[in-house]
Amino acid sequence: MEQLSPMDASFLYFETANAPMHIGGLTIYDQSTVEGGVLGFKRILENYETRLHLARSFRQRVVRVPMSLDHPYWIEDPNFDIEFHVRHIALPKPGNWRQLCIQVARLHARALDTSRPLWEFTVIEGLDQVEGLPAGSFGIMSKIHHAAIDGVSGAEIVAAIHDIAPDARPAPPEKPWVPERDPNVLELLSRTYVNNLRQPFKLAGVVASSVPALAKVGIGLTAGKLKTAGPVPRTRFNSHISPHRVFDGRSFPLTDIRAMKSAIEGATVNDAIVAIVGGAMRKYLEAKGELPKESLIAMAPISVRSDDKKKAAGNLVSGMMLAIRTDIADPAERLAAVFQSTKSSKELTNAIGAKTLSDYSQFIPSTMSGLAARLYSNLGIANRIKPFFNTVITNVPGPQIPLYMTGARMVTHFGLAPILDGMGIIHPIFSYCGNITISFTACREMMPDPDFYAECIQSSFDELKAATAVAAAPTAKPAAGPRLKVAARKPAGAAKAPRRAAKLTA
Repeated sequence: MEQLSPMDASFLYFETANAPMHIGGLTIYDQSTVEGGVLGFKRILENYETRLHLARSFRQRVVRVPMSLDHPYWIEDPNFDIEFHVRHIALPKPGNWRQLCIQVARLHARALDTSRPLWEFTVIEGLDQVEGLPAGSFGIMSKIHHAAIDGVSGAEIVAAIHDIAPDARPAPPEKPWVPERDPNVLELLSRTYVNNLRQPFKLAGVVASSVPALAKVGIGLTAGKLKTAGPVPRTRFNSHISPHRVFDGRSFPLTDIRAMKSAIEGATVNDAIVAIVGGAMRKYLEAKGELPKESLIAMAPISVRSDDKKKAAGNLVSGMMLAIRTDIADPAERLAAVFQSTKSSKELTNAIGAKTLSDYSQFIPSTMSGLAARLYSNLGIANRIKPFFNTVITNVPGPQIPLYMTGARMVTHFGLAPILDGMGIIHPIFSYCGNITISFTACREMMPDPDFYAECIQSSFDELKAATAVAAAPTAKPAAGPRLKVAARKPAGAAKAPRRAAKLTA
């Protein structure tokens, strides 16, 4: 039995009916690399079953302390059933990209069952008319609760279910898995008593270590040596969210993104991505007649994992505020301004100490957090207070070599992430095998036209590419695998169908 960290537990506390707190993604596979060219669902299920020992999150479930007097615990679930967690569906004909996005959004909108291990994988076949996919491709939509992983510790899950060769086999467990019994009430309350005795001493230590840094920041802000990201304007995405979701995304060559950032000395791939997202949000809000004069502000998660915590599960993150410069029309000027904004934000974050936020998170009150989250949602407080930020842009670097799952080659991956009251759109970024995907999850009431926003992302990319003179140079071939084409500048349903995809067999 292992207790959740306060930050991990917070994702359980802040979950509401309209805001389930899981992350995940849509991963697409080519089954032509499988022996025989056809992959059965039973083989996928069996393969996952042989890998359960490779990631603790697979068989651990949450046990809550009575009356939420302390943070919950993980136990090895004695009632674990893999068939509950791995499911199998098919798209109706014609099976195009738009249908896939709608189905993924519906699956993502449903909360996980917290009485079981906090993950689900859904195999989706019938992708018959998605342009650019190899025939016979299928998708797997993953959902894993944010209490169990962050973007970095999620790499443990990726490593557990993938191989670097189609015929690879997982190493057997070093020792047999042993389920745990449910702890009784007296046992949980005894642990709670001991933990609460320690809290004042922990708080005193964190305050003592952080006060000098915070004082230095105050002096720096007063003297103008440090700068905040700026005021946060209100947009349609910064109010009470509905329980409904939309999802879409675009894939681009990583070489193009790298060429873009090279136009500004010192700029990074992240800067180019932020400039593209800024351009897309500018286009979308401008088309609605709702573009604020001030720049929108994004929160970018930062990993604060030390070397000895590289393989630790759960969340070890902080955040950095960035002006994404939606107030600048010219894409090249926007990239230069984003670079300066990122530089200033890094200086401020370094002055505070990126780990300070995660240090203070350990004092999140277990008793009141869930109630506060429900009141915040039920009373619509997000509609009445100033937003903290307008969106989240989270970048998870992926492997640049081909990966395989049960012999099927991974073609591409689009991220999925939770939204909250006051922050109704999030942008997960993922790079893999010479390509980079920019996807988004949003509230359907705030964004009834996700295909249009996806076109805004494509248009913003095209304009920044042209403005940084990438269009004048030949595009380098991706390292491996085809680039998924998802209706660039035209409705996804209009895509030409590849030859009919082979079905997964039962």
